[in-house]
Amino acid sequence: MPDIEGLNEFGGDVIHACSYKSGEKFRGKKVLVVGYGYSGMEISLDLCNHNASPSMVVRSTVHFLPREIFGKSTFELAVMLMRWLPIWLVDKLLLLLAWILLGNIQKYGLKRPSMGPLQIKNTVEKTRVLDIGTLKKIRSGDIKVVPGIKRFSRGQVELVNGETLDIDAVVLATGYRSNVRSWLQEGEFFSKNGFPKAPFPNGWKGNAGLYAVGFSRRGLFGASCDAMRIAQDIGKVWKDETKEQKKRTTACHRRCISQF
Repeated sequence: MPDIEGLNEFGGDVIHACSYKSGEKFRGKKVLVVGYGYSGMEISLDLCNHNASPSMVVRSTVHFLPREIFGKSTFELAVMLMRWLPIWLVDKLLLLLAWILLGNIQKYGLKRPSMGPLQIKNTVEKTRVLDIGTLKKIRSGDIKVVPGIKRFSRGQVELVNGETLDIDAVVLATGYRSNVRSWLQEGEFFSKNGFPKAPFPNGWKGNAGLYAVGFSRRGLFGASCDAMRIAQDIGKVWKDETKEQKKRTTACHRRCISQF
């Protein structure tokens, strides 16, 4: 839960995205959705579908891509192209196709970063967002895109551009943080922020059989890389231990024979 000035004085419903179940309870209400990642986009769309009036806070740049390009998954297309082309060229092709299919999204308050969607994911771990129908609602005005928040007051929010909105509820789609350090009593593998100290792709193995999957901040790709390395390591350890156990068993048997 982020610390935003005046949030305690707001007076309306304030929940984190992890507690969001359905837009039904917000029917007919003005809802401020803070965040523009997958959670923020999907919650805003769901609120629309339940006849609420969402405003989505977009504080910085975001890569907004179509979910499919010419009938093929955008992610699948990107992976296929990267087999033959450098990542910077794949980025340019994806952005060109996104421009053709989605048009100019900047006029709706969705500004793109200067770095491409794949490069930015690998460099600063900032994910792109695939459209599942949210852009259509933004174009129609059913979802309003607003800039960053300055402060909350009773039943209102003041934005950084000076605009003030009357709102009934707030949904904080502000992401998650790792709480590993709160329950794992270990200080060598994980840093204070709850992530492995070693950077990707080396943050999957600790001491004494401790493994970590999905902490690379690289989505399913990172989790897949971790899982494959861990499976290979477990296989190697098992083979080594089995081989050593056979050696010990054979030696013991021979000793017994010599004693007789």
